[in-house]
Amino acid sequence: MLSHSTSMAVRSLWILAGTGTRCCAEHPKLAQYVTCLMARTQKNKATSNHLGLLKARLAKMRRELITPKGGSGGGTGEGFDVAKTGDARIGFVGFPSVGKSTLLSNLAGVYSEVAAYEFTTLTTVPGVIRYKGAKIQLLDLPGIIEGAKDGKGRGRQVIAVARTCNLILIVLDVLKPLGHKKLIEHELEGFGIRLNKQPPNIGFKKKDKGGINFTVTCPQSELDGDAVKSILAEYKIHNADITLRSDSTADDLIDVVEGNRVYIPCIYVLNKIDQISIEELDIIYKVPHCVPISAHSRWNFDDLLEKMWDYLHLVRIYTKPKGQLPDYTSPVVLPTEHTAVEDFCLKIHKSLLKELKYALVWGASVKHNPQKVGKDHVMEDEDVIQLVKK
Repeated sequence: MLSHSTSMAVRSLWILAGTGTRCCAEHPKLAQYVTCLMARTQKNKATSNHLGLLKARLAKMRRELITPKGGSGGGTGEGFDVAKTGDARIGFVGFPSVGKSTLLSNLAGVYSEVAAYEFTTLTTVPGVIRYKGAKIQLLDLPGIIEGAKDGKGRGRQVIAVARTCNLILIVLDVLKPLGHKKLIEHELEGFGIRLNKQPPNIGFKKKDKGGINFTVTCPQSELDGDAVKSILAEYKIHNADITLRSDSTADDLIDVVEGNRVYIPCIYVLNKIDQISIEELDIIYKVPHCVPISAHSRWNFDDLLEKMWDYLHLVRIYTKPKGQLPDYTSPVVLPTEHTAVEDFCLKIHKSLLKELKYALVWGASVKHNPQKVGKDHVMEDEDVIQLVKK
């Protein structure tokens, strides 16, 4: 049996969620109220299916904020659309006046307006740094405010640019409450950005007939067949194969069904450490994914750059012309998940792949130096390659 307060909350949730996506897209506070009610609802077997369904409805509502229809306010907007250049893109996200502009200026030598008042940066300011042979684009995004995911303070445009980044730096003022960290995470999560997470290990395949085929390969603490069917029914999906390969939540399943989530690594940059004690600094170092710095005094930039490189997961491949020494000054930089010889050729020019006979590779990825390999060979960081044409 449900308690009176729980049953009333669930009834309220059904009524509110039934108001439709259009109403919630026009009045984001309604989604916030529904979320609040869900948080206050007791979590048990009797309410889990209802909560899962309501989470699916809220996800559909928020999708209109991520990809608005009709082109009304959905674009990046003037001053926000910056062409992607280089081997990777890093976005600076944070509340106003935390030091993002100072950090960009001192890292990349690019002038980004700095002042003692908030909202100095009103558009995206790009910069470029070269590190370990890679060309990395930096974006100083305007400061976001609470409610950014719902469009406040041009928040949609700011977070839309953040979705295109390979790495996000959440810049925080160490002198202000670290509750700002949770607020920013909440804003990014609401816009479909998942920080320092891997995609859920859930198999999902739509089909034309056969109903819902539900398979689990490990014990589940939240989802069962009824919960999965109710969530899929909200998306009008009545025929699909679902395989849960890990202990998954309703949110995980919704993320997979929605299909518009982006999984981006994130570093929390705690700025202004020149104004705190050594004891406080020792505590900060224990925060996961965190790098303490002083953007104004340029303290600890080396640690920040090294961590940025680690989180970008880039691989450098050096080229060797026939009869010459390898060129160690200008590596071809590839993402870790695309380091085959074929990917290398496509990065330089697609015509190379048609002309390729085989490649000679020196380095950690081969047993012999050099070793003759084909287009499917996967290379490792700092390998040397020589292409042999037909």
